[in-house]
Amino acid sequence: MFGAALTVFGVAFFLWLGFWQLGRADQKQALLDQYATAQQTQVEITPQNAASLPRYQRAEVSGRFDPAHQILLDNMPSHAGQPGYRVVTPFETAAGWLLVDRGWLPLGGSRSQLPDIQVGNDQRTITGTVDELPRAGIELKAPSVDASVPWPRVLSFPQQAALEQQLGQKLIPGLLLLDASQPDGYERIWEAHLGFRPERHVGYAVQWFAFAAAAVILFVITSFRTKKATDE
Repeated sequence: MFGAALTVFGVAFFLWLGFWQLGRADQKQALLDQYATAQQTQVEITPQNAASLPRYQRAEVSGRFDPAHQILLDNMPSHAGQPGYRVVTPFETAAGWLLVDRGWLPLGGSRSQLPDIQVGNDQRTITGTVDELPRAGIELKAPSVDASVPWPRVLSFPQQAALEQQLGQKLIPGLLLLDASQPDGYERIWEAHLGFRPERHVGYAVQWFAFAAAAVILFVITSFRTKKATDE
C-alpha cells in the first residue's frame, strides 16, 4: 500500500515538473516571437510613444549624448563570460532623456582604472532596440551613491528611480541598445534575454516524463514479482 502511494506521488510530481518545463518552453518561445515581431519595424521615439514602446522594438531618435554623466554597469560579463562593464550614456531628445547602452567593455587590469568612454555631444540620429534595465536575480536595496563621486560612476543593477536621482533628470523607461552598425559603441551582441532556450526546457520535460514512466514500470514489475512470490 505504501509503495502504491509513493508511486502515485512520484508520478504526479514528475508529471508536474514535466508540464512546468513545457510551460517555460512556451514562455521562452513567446519571448522569441515577440523579439522577432518587434524587430520587423522601426519607429521614431516621440513624446507621445516614448513611455509605451514594447520591449525589443526597433527605434530611432535624434538628440545629443551627455558625455559628462556616464554610467558603467558592473557585473556584466561578455558573451564569452569575460568580466566587464556595459557603457550607458544619457541621450537628450525631444521626447526626454533616454539611456543608451553603447555596448560592453572588458574590465581591464584594475578596477581603480576605468576605461576611456568619451563620446561627442554633437547632434545625431541613432538607432537601436528598446530594452529593460538589467536586473539582478535577487533584488537588493541599491546602495546610496555620494554626490561627490566623480563620473563616470560604476553601478551594479541600478533601478530607474535611483538613476533619475543621480542624473537629476526624468528618464524615458528602459534603455536603447545601440545598433552594432552605429559609431561610438563597443562590443554589441544583442539578443532576447532567455536564459535557457525553449528546446532545452522541452528536453528537461522529456526527462521528467521519462522518470514518471519509469516509476510506473518499476511499480508494475515490483507488484508482479511480489504477487508471484505470494502465490508460490
